[in-house]
Amino acid sequence: MTRPTVETFFDEATFTASYVAHDPATRRAVIIDPVLDYDAASGRTATDNADRILAYVASHGLDVEWILDTHVHADHLTAATYLKEKLGARTGIGDRVGRVQKTFAEIFAAEAEFATDGRQFDRLFADGDAFDVGGVKASVIHVPGHTPACVAYVIGDAAFVGDTLFMPDYGTARCDFPGGDARTLFRSVQKILALPDKTRVFTCHDYKAPGRDSFAFESTVKEQREENIHIAGKTEDAFVAMREERDATLGMPKLILPAVQVNMRAGAFPPADANGISYLKIPVNAL
Repeated sequence: MTRPTVETFFDEATFTASYVAHDPATRRAVIIDPVLDYDAASGRTATDNADRILAYVASHGLDVEWILDTHVHADHLTAATYLKEKLGARTGIGDRVGRVQKTFAEIFAAEAEFATDGRQFDRLFADGDAFDVGGVKASVIHVPGHTPACVAYVIGDAAFVGDTLFMPDYGTARCDFPGGDARTLFRSVQKILALPDKTRVFTCHDYKAPGRDSFAFESTVKEQREENIHIAGKTEDAFVAMREERDATLGMPKLILPAVQVNMRAGAFPPADANGISYLKIPVNAL
């Protein structure tokens, strides 16, 4: 199995890991889950994180073909549109994104013109879809549960699993967002664990499990299967009970309201008002 080169870019403000994966032979590359900086107090955006990725791409002579999101994130804003403008690459996400768009278009009372069929993205990837990153074969696995539209991208020997799995000492994603389901997540995890043991697993977030001093983002399928504290040795029913009890104690991510409104638009902001300013809405008592 071809081994792509993977570089991690960590945004500690949102505990998000973004990735650039490229074929070392052809220098063709993909960017996965990039972050657009957002200051909630001022409503201002910045591109520091995305610009770090651009600098890496330029310094390594990479040709970026895809900018991929694993799902509509609730904890950070995606830089997909900004990077597309800079690089000319295509954007992509899972083909069930319309379900998420329909749910949140209603919650946020989106403009009448807002499409809920995923057309904001250049490609909608279905379960089992295949594509190439230079000479590296890649495929898509639909892994719902955290959201109904989550996907994992398997590029050579590397699986980018979004929020489905965290590091083995931290566990799995929450399932209490609209359309989430713990039983569905358990079954999605089994798809990832069916990959070859040595498959590298790259997670979208890390929060440093108790007793661990540093952030970490990479494990293997074997390590996840044998050591993940939410999965290893657990039955489906036991997992569901644990996950639902844990989720009931969690507060909403601090950026969920701005993030979802932007991310369901592939990183674009809502159309500007008559004064030329784009506004994000705060639904009261809706989540």
